Amino acid sequence: MGGVRRESAVRRFLIESGAPGETVRLPEAEAAHARRVLRLQPGDRVQLMDGQGALFDAELIEVCEWVTAQLHARLEGAPAPVALTLYQGLPKFDKLEFIAQKAAELGVQRLVPVKMARSVVKLNDEDGKKKRERLDKIAREAMKQSGRADRLEIAEPVRFSDALLMFSREDAMLMPWEEARGRRIRDEHQLSPDARSVGILIGPEGGITREEAEAAGNAGAKPVTLGPRILRCETAAVASMAIAMHLWGDL
Repeated sequence: MGGVRRESAVRRFLIESGAPGETVRLPEAEAAHARRVLRLQPGDRVQLMDGQGALFDAELIEVCEWVTAQLHARLEGAPAPVALTLYQGLPKFDKLEFIAQKAAELGVQRLVPVKMARSVVKLNDEDGKKKRERLDKIAREAMKQSGRADRLEIAEPVRFSDALLMFSREDAMLMPWEEARGRRIRDEHQLSPDARSVGILIGPEGGITREEAEAAGNAGAKPVTLGPRILRCETAAVASMAIAMHLWGDL
């Protein structure tokens, strides 16, 4: 079935850079996974990606203390036709991990955690750095699994006031909100069908306050409804990303 994850012989790894015909060495962590976990051997075919949009068919040459591979043809790296940014009200970290994974799979370009009034998580700089590294790892694994050759950019958590300033960059800016009535994402798509950058603001577990919704609206975010049922923040995030990718993107 097209697009549904299934068991496959294709193994994908991240590299620094490369071009067809070159021989490259896999980074230490990727090499260890290929050698110790997957037990790959010289001659095995793999796919290598640089995180900047390049995906290559490749053949392993050496598998010892290090792993090298020769790059062959460049492949289609599944780039999304729309630059989608998710402005996610900072939730509990396990939910943010889930959201980052699904954002990477769906082809979202950027994830911006936003400190909002009802965010219960408080991060200091050291915690924020460690958690961002964890999110990057989750997003990289999802990227390799999905065959996506460009990375999901994960920003440092920002204040809500700073997020408001970012909204003007988007061709279309959406705010799914439980108190919104009438207008849906598809209605906003009809108004901006050619938008190449789309932003989505999702509240944390407690939702978006009326004051935040008003401020976001003044900054250009259009309130939309996801239907009559109240969704958890992680469900709302995935549903909104998928709908936007369906309308503006390639789903």
